[in-house]
Amino acid sequence: MFFPWEKPRREQETGNLLADTRIRAPFHRLMTLISGTAVAEKVLEECRRDIAELAKLGKKPGLAVVLVGDDPASRAYVRSKDKKCRDLGLHSVKLELPAETTQEELLAHVETLNRDPAIHGILVQSPPPKHIDEAAIVRAIDPAKDVDGFHPINVAKLALEDSSGFVPCTPLGCQRLLVDAGIETKGANVVVVGRSMIVGKPMALLLMAKGVGGDATVTVAHSRTKDLPAICRQADIIVAAIGRPEFIKAEHVKEGAVVIDVGINRVEAPGTEKGYKLVGDVAFAEVAPKCRAITPVPGGVGPMTIAMLMANTIKACQQAGA
Repeated sequence: MFFPWEKPRREQETGNLLADTRIRAPFHRLMTLISGTAVAEKVLEECRRDIAELAKLGKKPGLAVVLVGDDPASRAYVRSKDKKCRDLGLHSVKLELPAETTQEELLAHVETLNRDPAIHGILVQSPPPKHIDEAAIVRAIDPAKDVDGFHPINVAKLALEDSSGFVPCTPLGCQRLLVDAGIETKGANVVVVGRSMIVGKPMALLLMAKGVGGDATVTVAHSRTKDLPAICRQADIIVAAIGRPEFIKAEHVKEGAVVIDVGINRVEAPGTEKGYKLVGDVAFAEVAPKCRAITPVPGGVGPMTIAMLMANTIKACQQAGA
């Protein structure tokens, strides 16, 4: 299993998993699509091997996902996580609670899961209803079962480069994409656009950490950053996680840059079957021709998030009782 501070595997193991599709830019330089789907499948294959090794020890990783309310998008995410667990052979618990569930009731459910030895990872689907204090719920999860990596203890471990902690799944997936694509981060100028605790801040910490997929010089930009295009044009690598559809334009990107698009935004698309389409935080059509490599939306970062959640759950099982 790959984790941020491990030494790289042999090239034939880590591979260089890029999409077969290459797009020729107007100035005749090849641009490569980094396939999150391909790399995620590789991570899941590593998970299968680790699960088989744990089975020899009589262990089975278990993940509990808690959903409060009936938000359709959240329900879809929970279903996809449950399905992936079952496909891999993980023990999966899906706890669906009504929207009127109180803070105290939710905390009681979390404590029950904390004490359950068959559960190694706990995830409370975000966002919860407005009357729920999400930060308090995160703090109530046993840090050893916080496979989302949001507990203050795990945040501190990330900052301290303590590999026993859990890293949030999306930035961990972004780092894995860079490593498997053969993108050198050591000494690279990286701009992370976005400063959320879910992606932006942990992404910056990962990229600054010593070792494989790190050692970068990192700038974190956000909504108050002055002259964002000029800042971004200095970047060898841009990680766009601002949550605004097609916000990063060609003017933000220098020729030959690598762009990791974390955004998943639903925008209206009249005349299509669903009436909407998914786009990233990057205006792909105008940015891609300038890039050395770029992740698509969909099929880029998205598949990596669930794959790394599975990896974190297996890691929690491996560390349990160690």
